[in-house]
Amino acid sequence: MGKNGEDKKKQETMAVMSLMKDQQNPIQQFQVKFKEVETGFKSWLSKQKLPVEAAIVTAMGGVQGAFIGGLMGTLSPEMPQSGIDPQAMASLKQTQALVGGPLVQARNFAAITGVNAGIACIMKRIRGKEDLESAVVAALGSGAAYSLVSAGLQGQPGNAIATAAGFALFQGVFFKLGERFSKPTIEDPYYTRGRSMLLKLGLEKYEKNFKKGLLADPTLPLLTDSALRDVSIPPGPRLLILDHIQRDPELKGKKGSRG
Repeated sequence: MGKNGEDKKKQETMAVMSLMKDQQNPIQQFQVKFKEVETGFKSWLSKQKLPVEAAIVTAMGGVQGAFIGGLMGTLSPEMPQSGIDPQAMASLKQTQALVGGPLVQARNFAAITGVNAGIACIMKRIRGKEDLESAVVAALGSGAAYSLVSAGLQGQPGNAIATAAGFALFQGVFFKLGERFSKPTIEDPYYTRGRSMLLKLGLEKYEKNFKKGLLADPTLPLLTDSALRDVSIPPGPRLLILDHIQRDPELKGKKGSRG
């Protein structure tokens, strides 16, 4: 009788899981999967040696910049051939020569974003934080790289210095504005395992319920249906959470040792 009851409970849990997966928004499913892959990749990358991490980050930044630059170059409006003042035509030609076509913009943006990302990565690994100084140094490097690839070795050193200084100034201003108007999200270390569990189950929206009820990571092996009900988590998600804890060898072991 006990075995039949246990089998029935498992069947009900599987049915709820299947129903919730079918009802889950495909976009939300993609976001969850993407977040898992992104988190795993960042974790792997952070364990590599500094030259390896910097090279990978620089290459990825360069590819992103090249794509953006090429797209902008493709979408740039064509210069009119007639019906325009000769002086204005000359000015437009100078601007077009400076900006360049898709390949030129792809090259320029690749240099800017790649060098910026690489230097920022190195500064973060060395200094252990992302701050104004790191952002300014990365902007100086990206400005110098842009000046080099756009003007070549024949470019005047004064122009390179001015370009790098301009990049640094804008980066510094944007960094301070970002600090002022955005509040960085600080992950609570007491809910790390619970957050990961909810993310895997597609139930990350109930993280606030866990925090409201002070259901921190040490309480996970002790969770019961009534405890989850007390923090206003619906029956379906409660079954999924309890089933996950039951299947997790580490959590199940802690629960047994406490008993």
